[in-house]
Amino acid sequence: MAPTVPSAAKKSEVADLKQQLRQLAGSRAPDADDQRRDVFKRVISCMTAGIDVSAAFGEMVLCSATSDVVTKKMCYLYVGSHARAHPDLALLTINFLQRDCRDQDPTIRGLALRSLCSLRVPNLVEYLVTPLTTGLKDPSAYVRTIAAVGAAKLYHISATACIDADLPASLKALMLSDPDAQVVANCLHALQEIWTLEAANSEAAAREIETLYSKPVVFYLLNKIKEFSEWAQCIVLELASKFLPSDNNEIFDIMNLLEDRLQHANGAVVLATIKVFLHLTMSMTDVHQQVYERIKAPLLTLVGAGSPEQSYSVLCHLHLLVMRAPMLFSSDYKSFYCQFSDPSYVKKLKLEMLTAIANESNTYEIVTELCEYAGNVDVPIARESIRAVGKIALQQYDVNAIVDRLLQFLEMDKDYVTAETLVLVKDLLRKYPQWSHDCIAVVGNISSKNIQEPKGKAALIWMLGEYSQDMHDAPYILESLVENWDEEHSPEVRLHLLTAVMKCFFKRPPETQKALGDTLAAGLSDTHQDVHDRALFYYRLLQYSPNVAERVVNPPKQAVSVFADTQSSEIKDRIFDEFNSLSVVYQKPSYMFTDKEHRGPFEYSEDLTGLTEDPENVISAQRYQENDNDLLLSTSDKEDNGTRASNGSSTSTYNAPSDLISPSLISSQAPAETSLVNTGGTYSSQSNFSLDDLLGLSVTEAPALPQPTLALNSKPVLDPGTFQRKWGQLALALSQECSLSPQGAVALMNPQSLIRHMQSNHIQCIASGGQPPNYKFFFYAQKDGAAAFFLVECIVNTASAKAQLKIKADDGTAAEAFSSLFQSALSKFGLS
Repeated sequence: MAPTVPSAAKKSEVADLKQQLRQLAGSRAPDADDQRRDVFKRVISCMTAGIDVSAAFGEMVLCSATSDVVTKKMCYLYVGSHARAHPDLALLTINFLQRDCRDQDPTIRGLALRSLCSLRVPNLVEYLVTPLTTGLKDPSAYVRTIAAVGAAKLYHISATACIDADLPASLKALMLSDPDAQVVANCLHALQEIWTLEAANSEAAAREIETLYSKPVVFYLLNKIKEFSEWAQCIVLELASKFLPSDNNEIFDIMNLLEDRLQHANGAVVLATIKVFLHLTMSMTDVHQQVYERIKAPLLTLVGAGSPEQSYSVLCHLHLLVMRAPMLFSSDYKSFYCQFSDPSYVKKLKLEMLTAIANESNTYEIVTELCEYAGNVDVPIARESIRAVGKIALQQYDVNAIVDRLLQFLEMDKDYVTAETLVLVKDLLRKYPQWSHDCIAVVGNISSKNIQEPKGKAALIWMLGEYSQDMHDAPYILESLVENWDEEHSPEVRLHLLTAVMKCFFKRPPETQKALGDTLAAGLSDTHQDVHDRALFYYRLLQYSPNVAERVVNPPKQAVSVFADTQSSEIKDRIFDEFNSLSVVYQKPSYMFTDKEHRGPFEYSEDLTGLTEDPENVISAQRYQENDNDLLLSTSDKEDNGTRASNGSSTSTYNAPSDLISPSLISSQAPAETSLVNTGGTYSSQSNFSLDDLLGLSVTEAPALPQPTLALNSKPVLDPGTFQRKWGQLALALSQECSLSPQGAVALMNPQSLIRHMQSNHIQCIASGGQPPNYKFFFYAQKDGAAAFFLVECIVNTASAKAQLKIKADDGTAAEAFSSLFQSALSKFGLS
């Protein structure tokens, strides 16, 4: 009974409100307006509390006949909230809203017109056109302002009604003639919205958009820019940034008009002005550089003023400019020092900027400041500061002093400081091998037991293997790490340990022989696929030829000149083009974070919506053979190479050496017995000792797994529409990750080769897309002798040689068998 009490109380309260509203309807008592206001407040309060008061809709409309503006506002709020949910009741509001649109008070006229347009009920479109047309000609600027926005609302409700009423033409005329700046701004915004959407269907709308970017319109708006509000100024400045001047004089005229906007107190206006300056001068190198000099002071002022959120937004834009022209900001490096009160996200961005602007003249001061942050109580900032020091060293600025500073970090008794420093020392040694003696002398004193972080331990292991000839205890430290193999849960550390032991073996064979045997044995029995594959690869290399193994594992050292940038220049240019937007804050182009309806191709979408809608993105099954460079394609029944069954073992098993290395390494011509070391530490191809005996290994091949019993239809037929419908209806049967062979990852440079390979295994592709290194494929197959289909979404990353699989099936009991068959076919891609 307890739950019914509140419900009964709510119904009673709504009934009481309805009764009071009926009594006040048409009342001419002196205090009737005050009573209506009080009751309306109670109704709005109930709405806010989530109580359904739609039952009082009729009574609210009856009480709308009042001259009290506050009561009118509450009535309009109520009507707007319930009209969309109850379109049948919305018709009751038309009469009183149209009447209020003709009221003598411009405030009521504007509020009524706003409420009328906010109903957004398609059946009431015919009642909106006349009030909007009248509102655009209203003597009150407030009403005209609302009417301009209302025209855009009408377009979203019914584009045909808006165009037929010739509202865009009225908006354009009003924009170019109205004396009120806010009316002009609203007209501009509405026109941009209407014509942008209409341009997809109308050439006339496309031409109208071009007129907005013409010189007369742009200069007319720029000359009035001081009259606009801050929001309106941003709209006008965005328009100006897309203007294409005919000569340099027009560029300088615009810049002179907007010069004072750089001193504006609002950060959005300043950033919008900077965007105009930067885009107009892209083709003028000298002037463009002067623009950078001119905009430094306003941006640095904005960074120090306002909230941390505003500072971060401005810093993101400043960071983008610093990355493009670091030398121009090198003298202002102190402006990017971290303040105690700065939030972590602001400090992190400042550290990146300090790293970018470091040069010969300021490196010492910047590194000194960064070293102070290494002891910061904020651990993520301490990590970032250490990384920043290392990045500066990799830029070849004052390397001697920086290396000394980094080695001093190793003396700090903090695990995260040691781990980050070891990673940087490893990178420094890769670029500056001449510093190995000084670095190894310090690193050799660090105990691996004191390092807990995997990346720090991996860096130490790399140095132990790379410079084992200079570190006396290197074989014994590696041996102790191998003994604790099972306690090390990080695959990264195990992979580094495998390679380090191999390198150490070729430099100090007698001392490392036992450790190598133990390492390979542990790696071959490891459950992690990458670790197992590398151990098996090394084992086969040693079995084939120790000399070849040494050339592969321990080649001549070459210093790394340039480390790869995490972001391509094309991405950076795209972000710069989207200056003064969220793209700069997110540090990625808009297509990477906007909704799929605002993107171009569907390659990163999560479903198949629009799979067959765009002929430019999906190539028909009959056409895919015509152009091997096409990115998106469908399957073809024309080419059927399926002559062999897909009966290989799953890639998730670890007992198939032939799938992991080149056939030349396991051919019958390979030496059956190989001696890896003699007393002199050199290699000999003639020996009576077998590899397994020498290393203490006893490796036996596991029995082959039984062949998959699932048989597939060699020529399944499934159209894209049915595929899309099935994909939306079927539940996810399996979600797995598998590996490609290195040859397969390389072969994916031509995605059609994978499609043909899978077709030969009776698995068809209905669509594909993507750009290196990420590719997405949609496959399907049919169970032989049955109507059951298997659908697969396969996302391949060629950089990691990994594939993410999502499998849906009409017959869920066969999903596992199909997954094994699919992975078997995928693992053989590129090997033949």
